[in-house]
Amino acid sequence: MIAFLRGTLLEKHPNQVIVDVGGVGYDVVIPVSAFSGLPETGQEVRLRIHTHVREDALILYGFLEERDRQLFEKLITVSGVGPKMAVTVLSGLNATEAVAAIRGGDAARLTRVPGIGKKTAERLVLELREKLDLIAPGGAAAPAASPKPAFSAMEQDVLSALLNLGCGRPQAEAAVEKAKAGGAAPEFESLFRRSLELVR
Repeated sequence: MIAFLRGTLLEKHPNQVIVDVGGVGYDVVIPVSAFSGLPETGQEVRLRIHTHVREDALILYGFLEERDRQLFEKLITVSGVGPKMAVTVLSGLNATEAVAAIRGGDAARLTRVPGIGKKTAERLVLELREKLDLIAPGGAAAPAASPKPAFSAMEQDVLSALLNLGCGRPQAEAAVEKAKAGGAAPEFESLFRRSLELVR
């Protein structure tokens, strides 16, 4: 069971990284919220890992902070919530925001994450509201097809993240354009957050 990886960051995408550990490349799924905290490719990266074993696959989920992995592991205990949906929650909200929404019974905040419906949000609140005391406060799929050339590399990463959360391409592209026009800071985290608010 893999619980931790330290190695060289070979590739990074909004929800996927490849880490070289002793000459072996590990393909790791990450939440979008972890992307902006990653080092540059070629540098050392350390990830807390949850190993998910299925009959047909072994999938690694990576997190920059232990609290993020703890929350992920809490999320997948909820009925109807698998690893993919848990990553979606942590992509739309960082750990601090997600814990606050669940503890505060704010199902509406959870449903603003694309792919999280009302019933799922209510289950998250109902089943986890009293079970998050040990998670410390603080704030972290395959790549999508290439977006239009008009977007910079960073904007393409934002668009890819939105598409992987289930947003339609036209809506995602429009949201990124609106976020840029509205003066969102020219960095991944700020542009992603603002675009996510505008995507609907």
